[in-house]
Amino acid sequence: MPLRCRPCRRPRRRLRFHLTPAALACVSVFATHAHAADENTGADRAVLPTVTVNANAAVDTDIGFATRRAAGVTKSNESAADTPQSITVITRDLMDSQQSQTLSDVLWNSAGVSANTYGRRGWDDFIIRGQRASESIFADALLVDSNNRVAQEVFGAERVEVLKGPASILFGQVQPGGLVNIVTKRPRPELFGELGVTVGNYGLRQVTADVGTPLKPDSKAAFRLTALAMNSDDPTDHVWYRNRYIAPSLTLDFGERTDFTILLSHNERHYVRQQGLPVNGTITPNVNGVLPNSRFIGEPGAQPYDGEQNRVGYALTHRFDSGWTVNQNLRYQTSSLTGTFVTAGTMAVNSQTLNRSGTQQDFSGDSFGVDTNAQKTFAFAGHQHSLTFGVDYRHTKEDRLQKTCRVAALNVYQPVYGAAINCPTNFSTDSTDSLNALGLYFRDQIRIADRLTVTGGVRYEMARSASVNHLGGTRTDNDDKAVTGSAAAMYDLTGWARPYVSYSTSFLPNIGTDVNNAAFKPEKGRQVEVGVKFDMPGKTGLLTLAAFDLTRKNVLTSDPVNIGFSTAVGEQRSRGFEAELTQDLGNGFSLIGAYAYIASEVTEDTVAANVGKPLNAVPRHSFSLWTQYRFRGALAGWWAGVGARGESAKRGYSFNYTVPGYAVADLGVGYTASHWRAAFNLKNVFDKAYYAGGLNNNVLPVGNPRVAMLNVVVNY
Repeated sequence: MPLRCRPCRRPRRRLRFHLTPAALACVSVFATHAHAADENTGADRAVLPTVTVNANAAVDTDIGFATRRAAGVTKSNESAADTPQSITVITRDLMDSQQSQTLSDVLWNSAGVSANTYGRRGWDDFIIRGQRASESIFADALLVDSNNRVAQEVFGAERVEVLKGPASILFGQVQPGGLVNIVTKRPRPELFGELGVTVGNYGLRQVTADVGTPLKPDSKAAFRLTALAMNSDDPTDHVWYRNRYIAPSLTLDFGERTDFTILLSHNERHYVRQQGLPVNGTITPNVNGVLPNSRFIGEPGAQPYDGEQNRVGYALTHRFDSGWTVNQNLRYQTSSLTGTFVTAGTMAVNSQTLNRSGTQQDFSGDSFGVDTNAQKTFAFAGHQHSLTFGVDYRHTKEDRLQKTCRVAALNVYQPVYGAAINCPTNFSTDSTDSLNALGLYFRDQIRIADRLTVTGGVRYEMARSASVNHLGGTRTDNDDKAVTGSAAAMYDLTGWARPYVSYSTSFLPNIGTDVNNAAFKPEKGRQVEVGVKFDMPGKTGLLTLAAFDLTRKNVLTSDPVNIGFSTAVGEQRSRGFEAELTQDLGNGFSLIGAYAYIASEVTEDTVAANVGKPLNAVPRHSFSLWTQYRFRGALAGWWAGVGARGESAKRGYSFNYTVPGYAVADLGVGYTASHWRAAFNLKNVFDKAYYAGGLNNNVLPVGNPRVAMLNVVVNY
């Protein structure tokens, strides 16, 4: 009776082998003799299974720019390469190679994403496929917050995933352009540690630490601590940043079938808000000349912004004997942000004096989220099915206090600071917004004849939002229900080329009421996408080509009759094409490249003049490229990187000027030794002056000038 091995349900782990030169020589000799013996045995030879040893692999760590790891945004064991939808995965290696400091730095690597569109105001701002998506940031597959007011710290990220297009079936209430999921660093069952120091121009001083240890031999139990402290000035006069971050995590060993990790983090942000420049004197000509990009239009004495975000949660996976796997992610979070900013109004007739206004803000709130799903793969009716049943719950609450303040005008060509910021005693805004949402979702992936994969799913969601106006003593409740879904098919055409087509929808409540105190209709999105994914030879990379047609309905727009009120009748559309390539060649060369063409427009609006205009700050063309080569031979240990990124001109319906296009170049060089590494990066090498996007007819966000950074890391 033949022996049968019971399938192990524990995820396979990649092992790290440290081979000495002598051991490698022995392996080579053994392989040579084995090959000769194999030739001599002819047809009688025994064929053994291939065993691949990866000497550079580490548990839960991506090596290089390309990855076949299961993507967190799929909520399954599918990688981005096998999913019939556009997904970008930015690895830790890529972020380190580019010395990414902000989420905007990371997102430049994804086709169809425009980042930093509001400049360096201290928040994470980005557009996906022509649609604003800044409020659709997830961490470990749970929404960060309904209003993303505290910038995320990317040093704590193991990788960043960008899912493009509507994604409500798995994630509930999200903006239709797509979402960003930050996968945080987790404990590893090995002893490791590194201490890093980064210095740069504009006063950059940063210290980082990332240490971990197993808690018991031959056990999954492990602890990890990630921390950062950063002080920096800004290219704009009088603007500065102070960031602090610490994230302990603990993995407990509950047996081979259970994975359980506790995740905590504390994120502090202290900064002066950078508010861009007046349009007059930058985009539009001014008789007094062009304003320098370093000019500060605010007041140095204004209250700086203080932001804080605290999280505690866990990630749980349990594999049952029956073949079912249950996953649960849970997190509780508190956040707060206070500060005062001064922004530009209109320019006086002398074309020198800028009228200004001030805003004092105070936001505080908390959120709770839990997502539980059960999965199983089995054969039925001759086809393989991968089922997912899930339920998630989300609660968010935010208190908002705001005052509109008076500030004296400023001669922006000969600035004299020190004007008082006069704020009234009473708040102009004192409100509390809350949301409770419960969603049920189901998805089935069917593998037909080993080549065709059909995926379909549906979600039912109930959401109750409430808005309390403490000044007027009024409360507005809004109950929304929605059914969203997705359907897709992917065909394995050649073993390395997989064309696909997908259709998906999204749902997002509009909080607030119209002039009649009636609740707004929820915003809805839908997208059709067709594309093809090509595996590079040896599966060393992935090329994705995709075309999409995305429509967003019930967009809030100004009420033309009742000034100060809104109505949900707007419609926006974006169509385009994306090409994205990640590649790790075996000769030490790696690259990631992205290109997008996006045609966007307002298709319905209460303001007739807006119809037909492009969406705000969406470039028709955008591209990015970063390449890295790790030298061998006499230069072993050294690496060099070069890249470029740029956007074509941008227009919009909220402003009447055109933001010029731009292109900048980036360089990097580094050395890696056994217990230390160093890297020097130069971003915007030629110090190209450009503008990041458009806000309104008064304010224009500025781009980033040349930035130099030297990073040294000691590890063991």
